[in-house]
This record gives sequence, C-alpha cells and structure tokens, in this order.
Amino acid sequence: MNEKFWNVISWLFGLLFLAIGLVNTFWGNDMGFGIFIIVLSLIFFPPLGALIKRMFGFSIHYVIKILIGLFILWAALGVGELFDKISLMLKDFS
Repeated sequence: MNEKFWNVISWLFGLLFLAIGLVNTFWGNDMGFGIFIIVLSLIFFPPLGALIKRMFGFSIHYVIKILIGLFILWAALGVGELFDKISLMLKDFS
C-alpha cells in the first residue's frame, strides 16, 4: 500500500505542476517559463521515473523532487502571479 499511496501522490503533484505550466505557457507573459515548468513537472509522473531508471540506472531522489516542487510553487505563486493568470484564463473561457 505504501508504494501505491506515493504513486498517487506523485501523480497528483505531477498533474498540479503540469497545470501550472500550462497556465503559464498560454496565459503568462513568458511561454519559455511555462514550458520549463511543464518539463520539470514530468519528473513527478511514475512512468517517466521508471523510464529514467531503466535507461540510466538511477532514479530521481524524493528530496530532489520535493525541492523542485517547492521551486515550482515559489515561482508560480511568488513571482509568477499564478492567480492573475488564472483570472485571465477564466475570462477567456467565459
């Protein structure tokens, strides 16, 4: 159960960070930053972790994932003005 639990958590954070990257890509003022966040979010998806382990013989340590996750949150919420970009996104859809 422990591994299944962490896989679910990893999927959830991967989807959250992917969504942050998509918002920054399409409604932000820096498409490159959004794409960078999307690429970083990929390490949270368990199938990619398995692929990295199979191809290179190592996996990304959970401490590195936590630090990358904190960086994404800091960049999106602190300097990235995520909530303003979400407002722009919602205006486009309404």
